[in-house]
Amino acid sequence: MMKKYYLMFLVAVLLMACGNRRLSPEVLQQKIDSVYALEKLEELKRQGVNLEDASPFQLFYDSLDIQALPMSYSEDYMKILPNYQVVPQAIMSFLELEGRVAPKAIALPETIGARLVLLAADVADGEYELWLYSLDSDCYPVDKLLLYQPQVISDSKLTLPPQETYFSITSNYEIRVMEYADESDEFGQLSTFIVDDARMFVEQR
Repeated sequence: MMKKYYLMFLVAVLLMACGNRRLSPEVLQQKIDSVYALEKLEELKRQGVNLEDASPFQLFYDSLDIQALPMSYSEDYMKILPNYQVVPQAIMSFLELEGRVAPKAIALPETIGARLVLLAADVADGEYELWLYSLDSDCYPVDKLLLYQPQVISDSKLTLPPQETYFSITSNYEIRVMEYADESDEFGQLSTFIVDDARMFVEQR
């Protein structure tokens, strides 16, 4: 009985934490399932069950907020990174983030056969690259795709990346990346990617 009340309390806290944000039934169910999963892990710990083989990224993934789709690049989005969560030091190596100070992440709604995470990797004070990661069933990274690379001011000079990138992700999980070679490139190059059965980002031609 106490376990039932404890779970109800966690779900209530989750709903209050969402505030006035409207969540789809699928996203809400995913969050509730995450609460139940974390509660089960805590119960196993109390029973002395060895969890060393559990994916550390699984626990982090389950704790992430959900980024609603569709979405696209905006200056405000990259400046604020709304509802992103700081990546713990313990799992930075899994994401090849050694040397970064405060990378942040948010999950996308789960789709059939794929778990996707947006990861903002700090490159300078207040500036972030944005990567899209695909994860396997144990939540370890499989593939990653660069969505956005900022212009960085260094030594009082504007340092341009090899190309500027802008992106969008549709509700059908089509990932569109617009790349500009330099300031003289007016039209840019649009690339569209999907996630295949192997959880790799594959460019559509």
